[in-house]
Amino acid sequence: MSVRAYRHLLSPGRINRLELKNRIFFSPMGSNLAEEDGSVGDRLRTYYVARAKGGAALVTMGSVSVGFPEGASNWRQEAISDDRFVPGLKRLADEVHEHGAKLCVQLHHGGLVAMTDMLDGRPVACPNPPPAAKDSGDFVDVMLPEEQAKFFEPYAKMGEVRYNSLDASGVDHIVDLFARAAVRAKTAGIDAVELHAGHGYIFSTFLSPAYNHRTDEFGGSIENRARLLLKTIRAVRAAVGPDYPVWMRFDSQEFLMDYGITLEDAIAVARMAQEAGLDAIHVSAHGDGNYGRTYSTGHATDIRNGFVDNAAAIKAAVSIPVICPGRIEPEEADRFIAQGKLDFVTMGRKLLADPELPNKLAAGKPETVRPCVYCYTCISSIFNSSHIVCAVNPMTGFETDRQPQPASKRKVVLVVGGGPGGMAAARDLSDKGHKVVLCEATDRLGGTAQFASIAYAPNQRIVDWLRREVTARPIEVRLGTRATADLARRIGADEVIVATGARRAMPPIPGSERDFVFSGDDMRNLVLGQNLDSLASKTGLATRLAMKLGRATGLTKRIGLLRAGSKAWMPLGEHVVIIGGELVGLELAEFLAHRGRKVTVLEESARVGKGIPLVRRFRAVDDCHALGVALLTETSGFRIGDGTVTYSNAHGQERTLRADTVIVAQGATGDESLTKEMRSAGFLTHSVGDCTGVGYIEGAMRDAALAIQAI
Repeated sequence: MSVRAYRHLLSPGRINRLELKNRIFFSPMGSNLAEEDGSVGDRLRTYYVARAKGGAALVTMGSVSVGFPEGASNWRQEAISDDRFVPGLKRLADEVHEHGAKLCVQLHHGGLVAMTDMLDGRPVACPNPPPAAKDSGDFVDVMLPEEQAKFFEPYAKMGEVRYNSLDASGVDHIVDLFARAAVRAKTAGIDAVELHAGHGYIFSTFLSPAYNHRTDEFGGSIENRARLLLKTIRAVRAAVGPDYPVWMRFDSQEFLMDYGITLEDAIAVARMAQEAGLDAIHVSAHGDGNYGRTYSTGHATDIRNGFVDNAAAIKAAVSIPVICPGRIEPEEADRFIAQGKLDFVTMGRKLLADPELPNKLAAGKPETVRPCVYCYTCISSIFNSSHIVCAVNPMTGFETDRQPQPASKRKVVLVVGGGPGGMAAARDLSDKGHKVVLCEATDRLGGTAQFASIAYAPNQRIVDWLRREVTARPIEVRLGTRATADLARRIGADEVIVATGARRAMPPIPGSERDFVFSGDDMRNLVLGQNLDSLASKTGLATRLAMKLGRATGLTKRIGLLRAGSKAWMPLGEHVVIIGGELVGLELAEFLAHRGRKVTVLEESARVGKGIPLVRRFRAVDDCHALGVALLTETSGFRIGDGTVTYSNAHGQERTLRADTVIVAQGATGDESLTKEMRSAGFLTHSVGDCTGVGYIEGAMRDAALAIQAI
């Protein structure tokens, strides 16, 4: 695709007097990469500078605390609450400028969710104490026990939460914090400030009628609810002068909430904010934090172009630029800018996956952009009190630790296994200057991720990208080749990387030999058209037809039929029981329910979805409930009968389900037998991915990066 295809997205832009080289901004995202005192250290600086090097016009520091520790909402949050933070911020600004980008700081006060205030015993700032929730939601219900323990660990010694319903002096204090922070940003050479007025933080709770129940000048009408925000905008404008760019990010809508912010409210606030002195509007959304689905419906939406219509409505009501996030692909961003629906696009997850995205578009090489698979590993890590990471880019959050260095000596490296881990390792080894031989036992690259992409289509993007990256390099690829120590000797391998994936054996379930019972490998082989003769014992008519189709129909066509919802290619009955509710089982359940199957998932533990990042798991579980999938936990004692599955529930009671098809999504274990063979033969060998234990795409990509460092 030519550069001209992105001519609007890559065209220069302007906010106030700030000149911007293109229309791509790095979104403000909490990263937990600051030092413990809130200052900018090497890890945070290199993280932001990587996005500046990659060609983004503007890099926005996310959630920078104006009152730290007061009003801070998470561990290792960035801060701008004191002059002592200015030198670190200035150094960051200078480095960002060296790469032709501009730096913005998002000014933030946590309000009702200010964790440090709760922990330190300070009352949290708010319009009024929140009313008792009518419904506690499902947020905790979907978390695994270990996630709950990690999430609630900081609150273990916390006393009762107290509230500070801001009076006149309290309002003035908040306004002053933001104005002083804006001055520090300008002093540090930062190019712009963004007021965080969304997502349940201090301004958002005043703006939202769901939170704000005041009856004074700060409550009631939209004009009154916006008063704190407007006072702050005017104070910031007075403090930094007319030429310094100031804008806000705010909620264009609140989801899953009674009496939340509406688009009409947002339009009114945008007009008032422009009149008060704002230079741009950054559109976002929020929802009820008691519900897990909020986090992929609100600001980090799972819906393609999720906020574009709201942005267009707001842009029609104001005369200042509008900035829009929301899972917008570059070609669509270009079209929306051309249509006048928005002016700038913020990309968060995409620039975590590939900081070089803007540069690659400008070079006319969009096919080389490492794709985001929208798995929410990045955001889920914050819930676990960890720093930001990315499933497909192991450098994200580790910019100072994992940068590959050129090889001091060119080696011959045998890479065994053509899944994501093997392909990523082969790619990076080649880039370091090594000679790479990649062996894959089947007739195509992709591994289990190719099958996983059937149930979760975005995975196909990373499989396709890795194939292109391998093909574009001088890597010798040997398909249909089983690697052995003898082969390693013949090619003169200096080191070996084993990325052969997990062993997937059928667990010892009585009745599992019946012809309507499929293991995970059976499903994989049917979809990919591999090892079909091994299914000969499964004599069901549907299976034989599927095997025939598997031999006669290309992989691309089979995948197309499946994704289109065709029943012709799926040898599955109407009632499907899936034994095992971790990542594979839950994704299959959602996929099959979308295609008209009546699905029941039987999981031995107390929670489904292990292996799926928390935020995506929230959505997957919610979708399964909406589709009528029965998610039964704490089950055991499975027996498969003639068209039935019998199990025991948590109370020891036996129950029997109708089952036209049974899929056993259990039994995956690490398999390091080849690693041991290679080491016994004297080869320095590194294990990568699921052969060491099931870690899925994130684990495979991470292990590959660590192995490359060691070679």
